[in-house]
Amino acid sequence: MQAFPDADALRVPRTLDDLLLYRLSRAVRAGSGMATRLVEGGFGITRREWGMIATLAQEGEMTSSTLATHLHLDRVRTSRGLRSLVDKQLVERRQDSEDRREVHVRLSASGQQLFGRLFPRIAGLNTELLAGIAPAHLDIFLQCLQHLEQRGSELIAQGAVAEKADRRSGGTRHRWPERG
Repeated sequence: MQAFPDADALRVPRTLDDLLLYRLSRAVRAGSGMATRLVEGGFGITRREWGMIATLAQEGEMTSSTLATHLHLDRVRTSRGLRSLVDKQLVERRQDSEDRREVHVRLSASGQQLFGRLFPRIAGLNTELLAGIAPAHLDIFLQCLQHLEQRGSELIAQGAVAEKADRRSGGTRHRWPERG
């Protein structure tokens, strides 16, 4: 494992290991790989599909655009994921009776059963990841996560990064940005 930074190194990063987003990404990858193997290998759904199923189980029926917003996904990816879940008979769709452009989605009985079997396994994985951390430290950790989410939203609203990914034309996979 790489050297773990101290608070001063996080405040004034000098190496890759000192970057907060890099460290958070490493921590997420440590647990999310297991979750991905569980949902894909054990239940035949993708991580994105699991997010949709879990959200619909928790929130109930909603429009596909509300689901996209809730999961911070674009509508195209949400639509693809929902199409797959409908094909797997885990989600049901219906058109809004007043606005035919709006689609409502909800878990089918099979989707609810899958959620009932999968959620305890995912919850157990989360519990195992947190094992050994003192409750007081978990409280501080949650406060820090809340701060990071709020600060990230503020920075987005302020336009802290002006650059945008050009995914519609393939992004940097198809064109290397001009050097300036």
